[in-house]
Parts: sequence; C-alpha cells; structure tokens
Amino acid sequence: MPSLRVDRDLLLHYVVDDYTDPWRQPQTVVLLHGLGESGAVWHAWVPHLARDYRVVRPDLRGFGDSTPMPAGYAWSVETLVRDCLVLLDALAVTRVHLVGAKLAGTIARAFAARHPERMHTLTVVGSPPPLWAGRAEKLPALVAELRQLGIREWARKSMASRLGTKFSAEGLKWWVDLMARTDLESQIGFMQHIECTDIRADLPRIQCPTLAITASGSGVASVDETRAWQSQISGSELKVIDSDSYHVAASDADACASATLAFMRRHA
Repeated sequence: MPSLRVDRDLLLHYVVDDYTDPWRQPQTVVLLHGLGESGAVWHAWVPHLARDYRVVRPDLRGFGDSTPMPAGYAWSVETLVRDCLVLLDALAVTRVHLVGAKLAGTIARAFAARHPERMHTLTVVGSPPPLWAGRAEKLPALVAELRQLGIREWARKSMASRLGTKFSAEGLKWWVDLMARTDLESQIGFMQHIECTDIRADLPRIQCPTLAITASGSGVASVDETRAWQSQISGSELKVIDSDSYHVAASDADACASATLAFMRRHA
C-alpha cells in the first residue's frame, strides 16, 4: 500500500484501484471512510467505479494503516480537509469526485465548500446533519462505554443497528474484526471533535453537483434530516435507499455505488 508523509504527525496510507484502459487519462474518485474504519470498507464499490475512474481509498488520519493520533491530539475538520488536499496534490489530481460516508461526509462537505476549484462532484452517503443535534450531550457516556468495553465489544454491540437487519452474520463478524483494529485514542478523539463540528455555514458555499444518499430507516440520517441540509445546496439531488441500516454505503454498497456512478457519469 502506498504511503504519503503529510506532516510530522502523519504517514497516510492509501490504495489506488485503476482498471481503466491504459491509453485513457481517467478522472479520480476519492472515497473517505467513517469512524473506526479504513479504506478497506469500500471493497464492494471498487468493481463499480474502477473501470471508468481511478479510485483512491485513503486510511484517514488515525485509522487503518495510517499513523494513530495520541490522546489529547487537537482534532479538527480543517486538519482532515488539509490531509485530503495534500493527498490530491501528491497524486497530481486537479479536480476530484469526492465521496464521504458517515462522519466522513462532514469532511467531504467541508472540503467541497472550501476548495470548490478542486471539485468535480460530491457524494455524501449516510452522514449525520451538518450539526448533529444532541450529540455533544451524549458523547461523555459513549466515550465512557467505549473505554469500558473496548472497540471490539463496542462494535459488536452496535453492529446490528449500524448495518441493519438484513446483513449477514458473516458480514457482521468481518466488520467487527475490522473495526477492532482501530486505535482507541484515535477513535475517541475523532468522535469528540468531528461528531460535534458545525459545518452549517459550508453548505451554501458548495458549488459542485452534489448527491446525498440516505436510508429510509436510518437512525442517524433520516430522509427528512438529510433533505433539510441537502436542499441548501444548489442543484443537489437526494437518493433514498430502502434499508434500515444507517451505514448504507456498506449495507447496500451495490445500490449506493451504482447510484454514485450514474451521478458522476452525468456530471463528468
């Protein structure tokens, strides 16, 4: 897996999947994963996208094979946006199709608003609202539970609601094993800061074609909550997947990837 020295704190790991014709110069899609994950979670999206686009799957700062962040690290959306910008520059990507799932949708929306010149399209999948109401009040108890249980048991306890009732038992186990490899302090720091970030002012500044995807039965990003922020982005579109998962990018990967591919093709 390639790696990029972003700053003294971060060695960023990423994967490039490119099955386009070798005589073409394809546009680039960057897929940003959510809390407790890595670029590996996009495996089902790759067959849909990589024939037409160069697909880049980074492990966000603190996650996967990228450098863990210590307790007390000063997390911010601004830093994560800058990480994405450094990666694009290193890969000589002038403009990008950016996809963010769950909390990475916060990072992706902020990036699109603050760097419009670097955007082809934006897709946000199963992400919370730009200000997650009541989340700050719940976080102390969630963090305490996470420290008590550890990431593996925390993931096992919450996985069924995360991926919905139709997801296979084998799939649930795979996800628990993947999330259990997450560094505890990185996860806690990310949660405490990014889940409470307010990006409401960014929404009207997003100029690129934007697709919002949510699930009909999501407990994190309901149809009404998603439509409320999506409608603030000029010309944006909403896609609703029939599912009771809140991580619809994973539970309904084929449907989400197909919708994203069709959207990008229309706006390439």
